[in-house]
Amino acid sequence: MNNNNTAKSLWSRLSAWVEGDPVPCGEKAARPAPRPARKKMPHAKKFRHFVSFYRVMAVFFCFVIIGVLLVTVNALPLFGRADNPASNEVVDRYVEKGLEETGAVNIVAGMILDYRAFDTFGESSVLFLAITSVMILLMRDKNNTDRDEDLRTARELVVENKHEDVILQRVASLVIPCILLYGIYVILNGHLSPGGGFSGGAIAGAGLILYASSFGMIRVHRFFNQKTFTAITTSCLLVYACSKGYSFFTGANHLPTGIPLGTPGAILSSGLILPLDICVGLIVTCTMYGFYAMFTKGEI
Repeated sequence: MNNNNTAKSLWSRLSAWVEGDPVPCGEKAARPAPRPARKKMPHAKKFRHFVSFYRVMAVFFCFVIIGVLLVTVNALPLFGRADNPASNEVVDRYVEKGLEETGAVNIVAGMILDYRAFDTFGESSVLFLAITSVMILLMRDKNNTDRDEDLRTARELVVENKHEDVILQRVASLVIPCILLYGIYVILNGHLSPGGGFSGGAIAGAGLILYASSFGMIRVHRFFNQKTFTAITTSCLLVYACSKGYSFFTGANHLPTGIPLGTPGAILSSGLILPLDICVGLIVTCTMYGFYAMFTKGEI
């Protein structure tokens, strides 16, 4: 009898081991606790329907945009046809009347800051929106930083203050004033010679980046921080929009603007082109340094 019980016990243990049951024979396995029932979300079904509808509409609008672009490209005239000359009446107007109507010796500056000034305003607004989007994603605040990151940032600041590259700083102290001065020159002479706000702003922004790389961003914060960035970019965009809105309104209604064009070739000439160049140059400078600061430290 005992032998039979022992055989059954061994067989039960073997079966349990094969099936993966760790409970030895003779012990009752505790039944697993039942899983708590999931709470039914009252809006879950509506949310799933909304997600499905959103995906379908996103794909639909994507194909609509692709179709519009394909139809537009197909309707464009072929390159090189006789009835599609490279120089038409618009280009002739820019070349023949540009100096007289804008007062700018640089025809390109007269075109982008007078005839097509709102296009340039849109480009400047795109730069502002781009750096704003980067700030929303990368700005360091209490919601997206932790203790380890704060300690790492503090350690970098200590290293930045104590371990200075003397050679880099000495060379940068000689080069940076030249870079900034040349950037200002390109901005202020955009209506007289090749250059303008975009190219001059890029040069000045590179100078600020070199200063931050050489001396540290703490020194840059003494004269350029987020408040300064916001004030400069917002003011420049508002000045640009108001000034060109006024000149376009008066010109479209055949009213005198009261803005003198000055003597062509003089620094104070070409009407509003010089102040608009300054606005564009400041926006580009702030945007370039803003991208560098956000990707480097997460703050301006």
